[in-house]
Amino acid sequence: MEKTFDAVIIANGAFPTHAVPLNILHHAAHLIACDGAIAPLLLEGLGEAVIIGDGDSVPAEYRDRLIQIDEQEDNDLTKATRYCLAQGWHQIAYLGCTGKREDHTLGNISLLMRYFREMNIEGIMFTNHGFFIPAKGDNTFSSFNGQQVSIFNFGSNKISSEGLKWDSYAYEQWWQGTLNESLGDSFSLQSDGYYLVYQTYDIK
Repeated sequence: MEKTFDAVIIANGAFPTHAVPLNILHHAAHLIACDGAIAPLLLEGLGEAVIIGDGDSVPAEYRDRLIQIDEQEDNDLTKATRYCLAQGWHQIAYLGCTGKREDHTLGNISLLMRYFREMNIEGIMFTNHGFFIPAKGDNTFSSFNGQQVSIFNFGSNKISSEGLKWDSYAYEQWWQGTLNESLGDSFSLQSDGYYLVYQTYDIK
């Protein structure tokens, strides 16, 4: 995916190993680490990151980069997102948000939609297998023949599709929109509400 981001936020989940998120990480205009995520960044030679969190996992020599936020109502990913908003950054890549505890994974994925709905964030969450894009209404997505695509409904009463192997509809359950497949270099979705699209990097 060729896209320019204002900032990259990395959480303390599974560290990127796929070439796509690693490339985004190493070309970040602004890099923000959620607390303990600074440790693997240091191994990557990316110690210039701003650090957001309570600081428990930050080495002493990097605490000058720490912006300590102790309130517990929001997690570190949301605190980092609010920091980006304060800088005027709205196009954000999210890395390291999945791959460890399953409850954290589900929570972080759902937060991507919250940021889109409530904060006007144009965010994309990159994992080691693919990426999530929050969307609303009618949209066309770049793709390739055979790409695996999943669609998760967030309150739409109507969803239809063009360019996918199976026709989309307003899924009542998350599993119903999984494991679809692109038929070409793009596909489009028409909807009256919000939904989340997942696309793989490679043909599975």
